[in-house]
Amino acid sequence: MNLKNLNAIKILNKLGVKLSNKRFKKLYNLFEKNFDVRSKFIVAVSGGPDSLALAFLTKIYSLKHNLDCSYLIVDHKLRKESSKEANKVKKILLDFDIKAKILTWNGKKPSRNLQAQARKKRYELLFLECKKFKISNLIIGHHFDDLFENFFIRMIRGSGLRGLVSLEKSVKVGEINLIRPLLEFEKKDLTFISNFIFNFYISDPTNNNEIFQRIKIRKILGDFQKIGVDKNKLFLTLKNLKESNQTIKFYVEQNKLSNSIFRKNGEILLNKSFFRQPNEVVFRSFSDSLKIIGGKYYHSRGKKIDTILEKIKKNTLKKETLAGCIIKKVSHTVIISKEH
Repeated sequence: MNLKNLNAIKILNKLGVKLSNKRFKKLYNLFEKNFDVRSKFIVAVSGGPDSLALAFLTKIYSLKHNLDCSYLIVDHKLRKESSKEANKVKKILLDFDIKAKILTWNGKKPSRNLQAQARKKRYELLFLECKKFKISNLIIGHHFDDLFENFFIRMIRGSGLRGLVSLEKSVKVGEINLIRPLLEFEKKDLTFISNFIFNFYISDPTNNNEIFQRIKIRKILGDFQKIGVDKNKLFLTLKNLKESNQTIKFYVEQNKLSNSIFRKNGEILLNKSFFRQPNEVVFRSFSDSLKIIGGKYYHSRGKKIDTILEKIKKNTLKKETLAGCIIKKVSHTVIISKEH
């Protein structure tokens, strides 16, 4: 047995002592059932209870399955304490042989849509690190409670079916697999793991600031529970919606396969039949095409896409720009190319 494997066994035995706790063992078994990764991966850690629990669960998993994994902490520098907190999280993780690297968001911060911009920058930093080390699996800590917050936020925005069920267990973003293995875990269980293992987690003060829409939704969901609304019933509703979403995705893929051509020069050509499908299929197919050419993480807002699709339908489209793309119509073909 080589030294690396021997050290891994020693560390696993040290960490595995925690598995003797019945509640933790049950939670770890649930995690292992939901985390079917067999190649190296990166874990995003914020310092909150969700991500700290994720860090420990993935560490044990990586040792049991002899996988390479890395841990990244993003310091947004939005609060004066953030750098100190990031270093404290790094130190606490190291006590369990979890070696983390801190990524820093430097430069001027936006004055509007701060949470959305911070989320966008966080993914940008994480994706760059994945690409740098040629690692295709990025693991993030969204959990059971996040499903409902996301659902109600999207509902308030008037999102369609895809937006309402947008937190998938696994989704491909370019060459990166964005994996959420905690979607069956409630917040209280992840808080238990964080306290049980580390006796520590960071409480972000913005989580109590009702100026942010997500915090307002969180409070409403808490009120729902107080009057007896069953989260499991909500989860069943989301499950049914996801199954409907999968059906639409099938026809979207068929439309893209049959009615679009991807050129070597980086253009996508869309024929007449592409736009003769049901409205939702056309909308998603077109949105996907923009995302592919523009290279953006998020899909474009629906209202902007609807405007362009309406012009295509009325045959008034000449040239538009959206999501890093140029959209123009030549004869009966719509051409999407990269905006330079």
